Amino acid sequence: MFVPLHDANPLDRIRVPYVTWGLIVLNVAIYTIFLSGLVLTEEVAEANSISYGLIPVVLFDTMQLPAEYLAIPEWATPVTSAFLHGSWMHLIGNMLFLWVFGDNVEDALGHLRYLIFYLACAVLSGLAHAVVQPDSVSPLIGASGAISGVIAAYLMLHPHIKVWVLVFMRIPLRISALWAIGGWIGFQIVNAMIAGPDDPTAWFAHLGGLAAGAVLIIFVRPDGVPLFEPPGGPTKGETGA
Repeated sequence: MFVPLHDANPLDRIRVPYVTWGLIVLNVAIYTIFLSGLVLTEEVAEANSISYGLIPVVLFDTMQLPAEYLAIPEWATPVTSAFLHGSWMHLIGNMLFLWVFGDNVEDALGHLRYLIFYLACAVLSGLAHAVVQPDSVSPLIGASGAISGVIAAYLMLHPHIKVWVLVFMRIPLRISALWAIGGWIGFQIVNAMIAGPDDPTAWFAHLGGLAAGAVLIIFVRPDGVPLFEPPGGPTKGETGA
């Protein structure tokens, strides 16, 4: 529906969003080395998706992976799956959202809380997908669920910040985060409702991440970090929650 390009939202509490940058570098490195086919063979790349992706029937012990794919305990796959991607476009799209929105959420939470928040959203979004599709034998991969949590947190922190977006990959617009992200959330809900069982996009992982981020940001934000910042930002000296 839209691609975020830039937000005019300077950092206030941290100097460098090195967790966000680190997550982007890690995701790009993992895809390039283990999944892209540039370093390892296509067969090995596919095996990595099966071994480290979240497969609902495996997570719920309905089915066991063949021995050659057993690399980690199944309970760890809600985390590892969030660092895998299926294509360059899948990777670039997710990392662009993280680049635009992640730094300000990290700024609000601080580095360690932000990392914990991100991983928690990854796990909860993966579980949401698995609960909705418990009989699925396809591996869930991608950072979309975790990043959906970041997007939800950004919306609750900075709904009125202006964001440059590219609508339908053609039309640049500068609109508030409330409209941009609100439209994106509506798009996720509609697609989740109409998607069939063979849809390649895990829409309920996106919705699970959104719900996780919206709830978690209420409880994990430090004292003095307000929700729903008004237009123009908080009044000087204001620290209310």
